Amino acid sequence: MKTVAAELPKPEEVSPADILQQYNSGHIRLVCVLGPTASGKTRYAVQLARQLGGEIISADSRQIFRGMDIGTGKDLADYEEVPYHLIDILPAGAEYSVYQFQQDFHRAWEDIRSRGKVPILCGGTGLYISAVTRGYNWGGEKRPLSQMDSAEDKACPDCFFIGTLVSREERNRRIDARLDQRLQEGLPQEIKTLLRSGVSRDRLISYGLEYKYVTEYVLGQRSYEDMREKLAIAIHQFAKRQMTWFRGMERSGVKIHWVQV
Repeated sequence: MKTVAAELPKPEEVSPADILQQYNSGHIRLVCVLGPTASGKTRYAVQLARQLGGEIISADSRQIFRGMDIGTGKDLADYEEVPYHLIDILPAGAEYSVYQFQQDFHRAWEDIRSRGKVPILCGGTGLYISAVTRGYNWGGEKRPLSQMDSAEDKACPDCFFIGTLVSREERNRRIDARLDQRLQEGLPQEIKTLLRSGVSRDRLISYGLEYKYVTEYVLGQRSYEDMREKLAIAIHQFAKRQMTWFRGMERSGVKIHWVQV
């Protein structure tokens, strides 16, 4: 039986002026831009930061590591004058947990607010996003953004969520084009450099996607053609899982304002 793909959410118009009014009135204390890989969320978040007078906090589980630039798509030049946080904070191979991300996020969030700026959380790591907006507790006190008794079934009232939306066909086209660009820009060389610096093969493979498949190619365990084909499929599947996570957030009560990009 042929599987019918789930219907995409309906796009809407989002007014930066309205968001800023809600923030200044205290109704919201955080803006979150989320979306699957290759959906244009970083570009959108940077533009929004300029309009709101904001700074970006990354919610990407791999961009925290230094030296993992091409494979994670940091594209730091895209931020231009917009300040960003939680990128390049640890050496590649270091241990890092969701609990540590919660602590680092709140330090950045409080710092941004203390300077009169608007914090904008941006990324595609659903677990990280949920951890800091929905009160998940991994050993600390209840998160300050959470005003709920049961984080499992109630949305955070303090965060304005924006989702970047592209069609599946366009998303897959972007994924394929971006993958080829990263391979041409030197992703295999980046991985060779990480291996020479002492990051273990197993650690790189544990990061998944580009780092798994290209490491196996660099080590002679896959041909270039096999690596490219299998990696593209894996990234397509990953993007689908990200959307499943975000739609699950909606089913649990989170309002995500989807915008066409």
